[in-house]
Amino acid sequence: MSYVTPKFRHPRLPTNSIGLTIADYDGAISTLCAGCGHDSIAGAIRYACFKSSIPPHRIAKLSGIGCSSKMPTYFMSRSHGFNSVHGRMPSVATGASVANRQLTYIGVSGDGDTASIGMGQFIHLVRRNVNMTYIVANNGCYGLTKGQDSATADLGSVSKYGDVNGFEGIDLASLAILQGASFVARSFSGDKEQLEPLIRAAMAHNGFAFIDVVSPCVTFNNHAGSTKSYSETRDHLDAMPLDFVPMRDEIRTQYAEGTTKSVTLHDGSVIHLKKAIEGHRTEDRQAALNTIQTANAEGRILTGLLFLDPDTKDLSTGMELASRPLNELGKDELCPGSKVLKSINEGLR
Repeated sequence: MSYVTPKFRHPRLPTNSIGLTIADYDGAISTLCAGCGHDSIAGAIRYACFKSSIPPHRIAKLSGIGCSSKMPTYFMSRSHGFNSVHGRMPSVATGASVANRQLTYIGVSGDGDTASIGMGQFIHLVRRNVNMTYIVANNGCYGLTKGQDSATADLGSVSKYGDVNGFEGIDLASLAILQGASFVARSFSGDKEQLEPLIRAAMAHNGFAFIDVVSPCVTFNNHAGSTKSYSETRDHLDAMPLDFVPMRDEIRTQYAEGTTKSVTLHDGSVIHLKKAIEGHRTEDRQAALNTIQTANAEGRILTGLLFLDPDTKDLSTGMELASRPLNELGKDELCPGSKVLKSINEGLR
Protein backbone atom coordinates (compact mmCIF):
# COMPACT_ATOMS: atom_id res chain seq x y z
CA MET A 1 0.00 0.00 0.00
CA SER A 2 1.33 3.44 -0.86
CA TYR A 3 0.66 6.71 0.96
CA VAL A 4 0.64 10.17 -0.55
CA THR A 5 0.58 13.37 1.50
CA PRO A 6 -2.13 15.72 0.19
CA LYS A 7 -0.70 18.86 -1.40
CA PHE A 8 -3.63 21.14 -0.54
CA ARG A 9 -3.28 23.33 2.55
CA HIS A 10 -5.60 26.03 3.85
CA PRO A 11 -4.41 29.32 2.31
CA ARG A 12 -4.72 31.13 5.64
CA LEU A 13 -2.60 28.86 7.78
CA PRO A 14 -0.86 30.93 10.47
CA THR A 15 2.84 31.59 9.96
CA ASN A 16 5.75 31.77 12.38
CA SER A 17 8.31 34.56 12.64
CA ILE A 18 10.18 33.38 9.52
CA GLY A 19 7.01 33.19 7.41
CA LEU A 20 6.58 29.40 7.37
CA THR A 21 3.36 27.49 8.09
CA ILE A 22 3.06 24.24 10.00
CA ALA A 23 2.69 22.50 6.63
CA ASP A 24 6.30 23.43 5.86
CA TYR A 25 7.31 21.11 8.74
CA ASP A 26 5.39 18.09 7.41
CA GLY A 27 6.94 14.73 6.67
CA ALA A 28 5.62 11.51 5.18
CA ILE A 29 2.39 9.93 6.43
CA SER A 30 3.11 7.60 9.35
CA THR A 31 3.04 3.84 8.84
CA LEU A 32 3.21 3.11 12.58
CA CYS A 33 0.32 1.37 14.33
CA ALA A 34 -2.77 3.56 14.78
CA GLY A 35 -2.61 5.16 18.23
CA CYS A 36 1.14 4.67 18.66
CA GLY A 37 2.59 7.17 21.13
CA HIS A 38 5.55 7.70 18.80
CA ASP A 39 3.32 9.60 16.37
CA SER A 40 2.43 12.04 19.16
CA ILE A 41 6.14 12.60 19.83
CA ALA A 42 6.78 13.25 16.13
CA GLY A 43 3.91 15.73 16.14
CA ALA A 44 5.30 17.48 19.23
CA ILE A 45 8.74 17.83 17.59
CA ARG A 46 7.10 19.22 14.46
CA TYR A 47 5.12 21.85 16.38
CA ALA A 48 8.08 22.71 18.61
CA CYS A 49 10.29 23.47 15.60
CA PHE A 50 7.49 25.48 13.98
CA LYS A 51 6.85 27.55 17.13
CA SER A 52 10.58 28.11 17.63
CA SER A 53 10.82 29.31 14.00
CA ILE A 54 13.73 27.02 13.14
CA PRO A 55 14.12 26.68 9.35
CA PRO A 56 13.75 22.98 8.43
CA HIS A 57 16.98 23.04 6.40
CA ARG A 58 18.86 24.07 9.55
CA ILE A 59 17.80 20.89 11.35
CA ALA A 60 19.55 17.51 11.24
CA LYS A 61 17.47 14.48 12.28
CA LEU A 62 19.40 11.42 13.48
CA SER A 63 18.16 7.95 14.45
CA GLY A 64 19.13 4.31 14.80
CA ILE A 65 16.92 1.25 14.30
CA GLY A 66 13.48 0.47 15.73
CA CYS A 67 9.91 1.75 15.62
CA SER A 68 11.07 4.97 17.25
CA SER A 69 13.85 5.46 14.72
CA LYS A 70 11.32 5.54 11.90
CA MET A 71 9.88 8.74 13.36
CA PRO A 72 12.17 11.25 11.58
CA THR A 73 10.49 10.22 8.33
CA TYR A 74 7.20 11.57 9.67
CA PHE A 75 8.26 15.19 10.32
CA MET A 76 10.21 17.85 8.44
CA SER A 77 10.95 16.22 5.10
CA ARG A 78 12.92 19.35 4.12
CA SER A 79 15.54 18.85 6.83
CA HIS A 80 18.73 16.81 6.83
CA GLY A 81 18.47 13.21 8.03
CA PHE A 82 20.65 10.18 8.81
CA ASN A 83 19.25 6.78 9.79
CA SER A 84 22.25 5.00 11.28
CA VAL A 85 23.10 1.45 12.33
CA HIS A 86 21.29 0.02 15.38
CA GLY A 87 22.59 1.73 18.53
CA ARG A 88 25.21 3.77 16.68
CA MET A 89 23.40 7.08 16.26
CA PRO A 90 25.48 8.79 19.04
CA SER A 91 28.76 8.47 17.13
CA VAL A 92 27.15 9.87 13.96
CA ALA A 93 25.68 12.76 15.99
CA THR A 94 29.04 13.50 17.59
CA GLY A 95 30.84 13.63 14.26
CA ALA A 96 28.16 15.76 12.63
CA SER A 97 27.99 18.26 15.49
CA VAL A 98 31.72 18.94 15.61
CA ALA A 99 31.87 19.28 11.82
CA ASN A 100 28.99 21.76 11.63
CA ARG A 101 27.94 23.70 14.73
CA GLN A 102 25.41 25.76 12.79
CA LEU A 103 22.73 23.05 12.64
CA THR A 104 20.19 22.05 15.28
CA TYR A 105 20.61 18.32 15.97
CA ILE A 106 17.65 16.18 17.02
CA GLY A 107 18.35 12.54 17.84
CA VAL A 108 15.39 10.16 18.06
CA SER A 109 15.91 6.75 19.64
CA GLY A 110 14.12 3.98 21.52
CA ASP A 111 14.63 2.06 24.73
CA GLY A 112 16.26 -0.81 22.81
CA ASP A 113 18.34 1.41 20.55
CA THR A 114 19.61 3.37 23.58
CA ALA A 115 19.44 1.14 26.66
CA SER A 116 20.63 -2.13 25.10
CA ILE A 117 22.75 -2.29 21.96
CA GLY A 118 23.48 1.46 22.05
CA MET A 119 24.17 1.85 25.77
CA GLY A 120 27.93 2.21 25.39
CA GLN A 121 27.64 4.91 22.76
CA PHE A 122 24.89 6.70 24.68
CA ILE A 123 27.04 7.01 27.82
CA HIS A 124 29.90 8.62 25.89
CA LEU A 125 27.51 11.00 24.12
CA VAL A 126 26.26 12.15 27.54
CA ARG A 127 29.65 12.63 29.17
CA ARG A 128 30.99 14.57 26.17
CA ASN A 129 28.03 16.97 26.38
CA VAL A 130 27.42 16.98 22.62
CA ASN A 131 25.18 19.90 21.67
CA MET A 132 21.97 18.14 20.62
CA THR A 133 18.48 17.17 21.72
CA TYR A 134 18.20 13.42 22.35
CA ILE A 135 14.66 12.01 22.65
CA VAL A 136 13.96 8.42 23.69
CA ALA A 137 10.52 7.02 22.86
CA ASN A 138 10.30 4.63 25.80
CA ASN A 139 7.65 1.88 25.62
CA GLY A 140 9.40 -0.85 27.60
CA CYS A 141 9.27 -3.40 24.80
CA TYR A 142 10.72 -4.37 21.42
CA GLY A 143 7.85 -3.56 19.09
CA LEU A 144 9.62 -4.57 15.86
CA THR A 145 10.33 -8.09 17.16
CA LYS A 146 6.91 -8.83 18.65
CA GLY A 147 6.97 -7.27 22.09
CA GLN A 148 9.74 -8.80 24.19
CA ASP A 149 10.66 -6.84 27.35
CA SER A 150 13.29 -4.16 26.80
CA ALA A 151 15.96 -3.04 29.28
CA THR A 152 13.64 -0.27 30.55
CA ALA A 153 10.75 -2.61 31.38
CA ASP A 154 9.84 -2.19 35.06
CA LEU A 155 10.33 -4.93 37.61
CA GLY A 156 7.06 -6.89 37.91
CA SER A 157 5.63 -5.60 34.63
CA VAL A 158 3.60 -8.25 32.83
CA SER A 159 4.12 -8.78 29.08
CA LYS A 160 1.31 -9.32 26.59
CA TYR A 161 2.11 -13.03 26.75
CA GLY A 162 1.71 -13.16 30.53
CA ASP A 163 5.40 -13.30 31.47
CA VAL A 164 6.46 -11.28 34.53
CA ASN A 165 9.66 -9.23 34.19
CA GLY A 166 12.07 -10.26 36.95
CA PHE A 167 14.70 -7.57 36.39
CA GLU A 168 15.00 -3.96 37.50
CA GLY A 169 14.49 -1.59 34.58
CA ILE A 170 17.16 0.93 33.57
CA ASP A 171 16.08 4.46 34.44
CA LEU A 172 17.55 6.48 31.56
CA ALA A 173 16.80 9.86 33.15
CA SER A 174 18.73 8.96 36.32
CA LEU A 175 21.54 7.52 34.24
CA ALA A 176 21.81 10.68 32.16
CA ILE A 177 21.99 12.88 35.27
CA LEU A 178 24.56 10.58 36.88
CA GLN A 179 26.80 10.67 33.79
CA GLY A 180 26.80 14.47 33.61
CA ALA A 181 23.99 15.45 31.24
CA SER A 182 23.30 19.18 31.48
CA PHE A 183 19.55 19.03 30.66
CA VAL A 184 17.36 16.08 31.68
CA ALA A 185 13.58 15.80 31.45
CA ARG A 186 10.86 13.19 31.26
CA SER A 187 7.44 13.42 29.67
CA PHE A 188 4.49 11.40 28.37
CA SER A 189 3.56 11.15 24.70
CA GLY A 190 -0.05 11.88 25.64
CA ASP A 191 0.84 15.19 27.32
CA LYS A 192 1.33 17.63 24.43
CA GLU A 193 1.10 20.70 26.70
CA GLN A 194 4.18 19.54 28.61
CA LEU A 195 6.18 17.81 25.86
CA GLU A 196 6.22 20.65 23.32
CA PRO A 197 7.76 23.31 25.61
CA LEU A 198 10.24 20.74 26.90
CA ILE A 199 11.44 20.07 23.34
CA ARG A 200 11.68 23.81 22.64
CA ALA A 201 13.71 24.33 25.80
CA ALA A 202 15.95 21.37 24.96
CA MET A 203 16.70 22.79 21.51
CA ALA A 204 17.58 26.17 23.05
CA HIS A 205 19.92 24.57 25.59
CA ASN A 206 23.68 24.76 25.01
CA GLY A 207 24.84 21.17 25.47
CA PHE A 208 23.37 17.68 25.65
CA ALA A 209 19.61 17.77 26.32
CA PHE A 210 17.95 14.45 27.11
CA ILE A 211 14.20 13.78 27.18
CA ASP A 212 12.85 10.36 28.19
CA VAL A 213 9.28 10.08 26.86
CA VAL A 214 6.95 7.30 28.04
CA SER A 215 5.34 6.26 24.75
CA PRO A 216 2.94 3.30 25.05
CA CYS A 217 3.06 0.56 22.41
CA VAL A 218 -0.60 0.00 21.52
CA THR A 219 0.12 -3.40 19.94
CA PHE A 220 2.39 -5.13 22.45
CA ASN A 221 2.41 -3.15 25.71
CA ASN A 222 -0.97 -1.51 26.33
CA HIS A 223 -2.67 -4.25 28.35
CA ALA A 224 -3.49 -4.81 32.02
CA GLY A 225 -0.28 -5.54 33.90
CA SER A 226 1.92 -3.32 31.76
CA THR A 227 3.46 -0.40 33.64
CA LYS A 228 3.88 1.61 30.41
CA SER A 229 0.34 1.41 29.07
CA TYR A 230 -1.79 4.51 28.50
CA SER A 231 -4.02 3.82 31.50
CA GLU A 232 -1.17 2.91 33.86
CA THR A 233 0.85 5.99 32.89
CA ARG A 234 -2.08 8.38 33.30
CA ASP A 235 -2.99 6.88 36.70
CA HIS A 236 0.54 7.31 38.06
CA LEU A 237 1.63 10.52 36.35
CA ASP A 238 3.17 13.20 38.57
CA ALA A 239 3.33 15.95 35.98
CA MET A 240 5.04 19.33 36.08
CA PRO A 241 3.30 21.62 33.52
CA LEU A 242 5.55 24.28 32.04
CA ASP A 243 5.89 27.08 29.53
CA PHE A 244 8.85 28.04 27.36
CA VAL A 245 9.43 31.71 26.54
CA PRO A 246 12.06 32.37 23.82
CA MET A 247 14.64 35.11 24.26
CA ARG A 248 13.27 37.28 21.44
CA ASP A 249 9.94 37.77 23.28
CA GLU A 250 9.42 39.92 26.35
CA ILE A 251 10.06 37.53 29.22
CA ARG A 252 7.45 37.84 31.93
CA THR A 253 5.11 35.70 33.97
CA GLN A 254 1.65 36.34 35.40
CA TYR A 255 1.46 33.33 37.69
CA ALA A 256 0.72 33.94 41.35
CA GLU A 257 3.70 33.89 43.66
CA GLY A 258 4.46 30.41 44.93
CA THR A 259 2.88 28.57 42.00
CA THR A 260 5.71 28.86 39.46
CA LYS A 261 9.49 28.62 39.20
CA SER A 262 11.44 30.34 36.43
CA VAL A 263 14.65 28.82 35.05
CA THR A 264 16.79 30.86 32.64
CA LEU A 265 18.70 29.12 29.84
CA HIS A 266 22.12 30.23 28.58
CA ASP A 267 20.62 32.26 25.70
CA GLY A 268 18.21 34.18 27.92
CA SER A 269 15.14 32.06 27.19
CA VAL A 270 13.07 31.10 30.20
CA ILE A 271 11.28 27.94 31.27
CA HIS A 272 8.36 28.54 33.63
CA LEU A 273 7.72 25.49 35.83
CA LYS A 274 4.09 25.61 36.92
CA LYS A 275 3.03 23.75 40.06
CA ALA A 276 6.63 22.71 40.59
CA ILE A 277 7.15 19.56 42.66
CA GLU A 278 7.53 20.43 46.33
CA GLY A 279 11.16 20.98 47.21
CA HIS A 280 12.52 19.95 43.80
CA ARG A 281 15.68 21.83 42.78
CA THR A 282 16.38 21.54 39.06
CA GLU A 283 19.92 22.94 39.43
CA ASP A 284 21.01 20.38 42.05
CA ARG A 285 22.18 17.12 40.43
CA GLN A 286 22.05 15.04 43.61
CA ALA A 287 18.64 16.42 44.61
CA ALA A 288 17.28 15.60 41.16
CA LEU A 289 18.50 12.01 41.45
CA ASN A 290 16.95 11.66 44.91
CA THR A 291 13.62 13.06 43.72
CA ILE A 292 13.48 10.66 40.76
CA GLN A 293 14.39 7.64 42.87
CA THR A 294 11.82 8.55 45.53
CA ALA A 295 9.12 8.82 42.88
CA ASN A 296 10.15 5.46 41.39
CA ALA A 297 9.97 3.77 44.79
CA GLU A 298 6.46 5.17 45.28
CA GLY A 299 5.31 3.97 41.85
CA ARG A 300 4.93 7.51 40.48
CA ILE A 301 6.08 8.61 37.02
CA LEU A 302 7.81 11.94 37.57
CA THR A 303 7.65 14.14 34.47
CA GLY A 304 8.84 17.63 33.62
CA LEU A 305 12.23 19.32 33.80
CA LEU A 306 14.27 17.18 36.19
CA PHE A 307 17.74 18.75 35.98
CA LEU A 308 19.34 21.74 34.25
CA ASP A 309 22.84 23.19 34.28
CA PRO A 310 22.41 26.63 32.61
CA ASP A 311 26.16 27.38 32.59
CA THR A 312 27.38 24.29 30.76
CA LYS A 313 29.83 24.22 27.83
CA ASP A 314 29.19 21.84 24.96
CA LEU A 315 31.80 19.56 23.36
CA SER A 316 32.80 21.95 20.57
CA THR A 317 33.22 24.89 22.95
CA GLY A 318 35.16 22.86 25.49
CA MET A 319 37.56 21.58 22.83
CA GLU A 320 37.83 25.05 21.22
CA LEU A 321 36.88 23.71 17.80
CA ALA A 322 36.32 25.90 14.74
CA SER A 323 32.94 27.62 14.72
CA ARG A 324 32.65 27.45 10.92
CA PRO A 325 31.51 24.18 9.32
CA LEU A 326 34.44 22.16 8.01
CA ASN A 327 32.98 22.09 4.50
CA GLU A 328 33.20 25.89 4.38
CA LEU A 329 36.93 26.04 5.12
CA GLY A 330 39.12 26.79 2.11
CA LYS A 331 42.30 25.07 0.93
CA ASP A 332 44.60 27.62 2.55
CA GLU A 333 42.87 27.16 5.92
CA LEU A 334 42.90 23.37 5.75
CA CYS A 335 46.47 23.17 4.41
CA PRO A 336 48.30 26.26 5.74
CA GLY A 337 51.72 24.95 4.68
CA SER A 338 54.89 23.47 6.15
CA LYS A 339 55.88 26.62 8.06
CA VAL A 340 52.68 26.61 10.12
CA LEU A 341 53.00 22.85 10.73
CA LYS A 342 56.59 23.34 11.87
CA SER A 343 55.58 26.06 14.31
CA ILE A 344 52.83 23.84 15.74
CA ASN A 345 55.28 20.98 16.20
CA GLU A 346 57.80 23.30 17.88
CA GLY A 347 55.11 24.42 20.29
CA LEU A 348 54.52 20.83 21.33
CA ARG A 349 58.14 20.06 22.19
